[in-house]
Amino acid sequence: MEPAIRLFLKTIVQTLSMMVLWMLLNAFFGIKLGLMFLDEEITVWHGVYYFGMVVSFYFVMRYIIAKWKLLPPLGRMDEDYYQE
Repeated sequence: MEPAIRLFLKTIVQTLSMMVLWMLLNAFFGIKLGLMFLDEEITVWHGVYYFGMVVSFYFVMRYIIAKWKLLPPLGRMDEDYYQE
């Protein structure tokens, strides 16, 4: 397989897996533990959950953006650029 395609597909898989992991963790803590729902009284744990969700989303997006910046410019075909 071409090195450029391998790097591109690897980046796609890592991006999707990181987003799915983030969503699964937030769904577990939000739905299973009931922190997402504000039906009853609002507790400190609701605030911790929402704050943690926003902060973790920021770091996940930073990781994804940094990962995609490692890809070469479109049309660049240097063999040494794709060395792992």
